[in-house]
Amino acid sequence: MDSPEEEHNAAVPPATVEVDTYAFENDSSYGDEISNFTASITASAVDYRNENGRRYHAFRDGRYLIPNDEPEKQRLDTLHMLYRTLTGGRLFLSPLPPTPHRVLDLGTGTGSWAIDFADDYPSTEVWGNDLSPIQPAWIPPNVRFVIDDFEDEWLYGHRKFDFIHARYLAVSCKDFPRLIRRCYEFTTPGGYVEFQDWDANMYSQDGSTEGTSIKQYYDVIRPAFAKAEVECSPGSKLEGWFRDAGFEDIHVQKFLVPMGGWPKDETLKSVGFLNLMQIATGFEATALAVLTRHEGWSKEAVADLVARTRQDAWNPSIHAIFDFYIVYGRKPA
Repeated sequence: MDSPEEEHNAAVPPATVEVDTYAFENDSSYGDEISNFTASITASAVDYRNENGRRYHAFRDGRYLIPNDEPEKQRLDTLHMLYRTLTGGRLFLSPLPPTPHRVLDLGTGTGSWAIDFADDYPSTEVWGNDLSPIQPAWIPPNVRFVIDDFEDEWLYGHRKFDFIHARYLAVSCKDFPRLIRRCYEFTTPGGYVEFQDWDANMYSQDGSTEGTSIKQYYDVIRPAFAKAEVECSPGSKLEGWFRDAGFEDIHVQKFLVPMGGWPKDETLKSVGFLNLMQIATGFEATALAVLTRHEGWSKEAVADLVARTRQDAWNPSIHAIFDFYIVYGRKPA
């Protein structure tokens, strides 16, 4: 007899890599065109770019400057643990109804958030989109992953979502105000949108980061991403963008994220250690493409900066801190 785990896996379909066609099913004029479009995306989305020893997405090549290889997938899963630790285990702060009908996770990455949400809400239809099909093969039956660029036109037809979630879109979005307006458009009346994101302006409360390689690192990559026309510090600006889009009952909560296990508070200490784990590959992942493609740096120069920055991060006398914001708002009913 199969084990319960084997029975569960056998009953769960593998993650699908597709562009949804439901919105067009009543219009036969779109049938062949959408089918061909879906097939072409599926075939090309895994034709990855390999550059400087890292692997990058193929669909909309160049849109996202962070790798999608195994070290990056592990880093994203570590960040998922960090966020859950920071929020006391919660996936979101929005006051959702007991059973949301349909939920969308923007830039789902490895799909960890979407999968956890689907496990907690088995009656909810959970969608996750991303440029890369890097989600696991076996997923809950109420999850659907699609290859999509959330800054392009959304292919969800008449679908509306009771909850739209976006986490860590820093350095991946060119136009946050437009994206948040799009979320408003695709949210059901009375539904919620929640963004969770960073402010990349690193600081310390005791001046211990002054003159360090950590400070140099962020002073270099922030203007580099600005040149690449992507936002790397959206956190503190989210409230204004939500208000401009028309959301009501806007809630803002700021969290402190230390780099290292130096805080006395046990939760912040755990968060700080998780942050050290993710920067083991995160410093290189964030800097390599943007500096070599947009600033003319060599791979070796980036490696030198990354090595010095990593060394400073592990120095318990250097107390780097980042602000992390969670902002949600309700679409008027």
